[in-house]
Amino acid sequence: MRLLSRDKSVIITAHRAVCRFEGRNNCQLKTCARESEYRKSKIYWVLQMEPLIVVGFVAIFIVVLVAGIMSARKRREAMVSLAAKLGLRFDPAKDRHLARRYKFLDKLRRGSHRYAYNVLSGSHQGHEITVFDYHYQTGSGKDTHHHHFSFFILHLAATFPELIIGPEGVFSKIAQAVGYDDIDFESHEFSKRFCVRSADKKFAYDVCNARMIEYLLSNRDFSIEIEGNVLAISFSRKLAPESIEPNLNRLVTVRSLMPDYLFSGR
Repeated sequence: MRLLSRDKSVIITAHRAVCRFEGRNNCQLKTCARESEYRKSKIYWVLQMEPLIVVGFVAIFIVVLVAGIMSARKRREAMVSLAAKLGLRFDPAKDRHLARRYKFLDKLRRGSHRYAYNVLSGSHQGHEITVFDYHYQTGSGKDTHHHHFSFFILHLAATFPELIIGPEGVFSKIAQAVGYDDIDFESHEFSKRFCVRSADKKFAYDVCNARMIEYLLSNRDFSIEIEGNVLAISFSRKLAPESIEPNLNRLVTVRSLMPDYLFSGR
């Protein structure tokens, strides 16, 4: 490959700098400009590799992009089949209104650029439910992070104060540090493994009855939120489509473990 004249002027300066760095201070301009010397230099090989590196990065980007598109399409198709099986409505579009509607729920008001997508809604086992993938963003610029997870909502026949039940971890420690006290229970194992927060301790104790505690100790992979007429369970990741129906059933189970007397007179 012959050098373009405009490349040589750049390489002359770069090559002379390399010569000085390597102790060859007597390198002359004409010598530097000769193509044969240039081809022996480190600069030549770096610049020759640069287009290949760029092409490599572009190829990797395209492969990742196509794989992401195909994965998203496959997920949507699986959700369409699930909606048909369960008799639910399905909408794959981004839904920012849904994010605003339920922003009173702790996990849905985090970060920015919040939206739901792949939304399933309708009636399941006699309950009005909404299930969706959820996205929010934290940070900015090079430190931007995108978070995606699955969220399940069941509408209750009464309204209740806020109650959050989740696996004990970093978030619960932070919550306590800023003034949210973790409610303790007679079950030492439950208190050790779960963080329970509510301004209404009696309501928390009513919900976290012996049967609920036993169930949650065997199902520690999701968090529970109750507020207003909403019962929700959420996960730290997007669930596979085949896991949606079993977890809808778990949502209904959590509702069934709430005592009936909580719904009388409300």
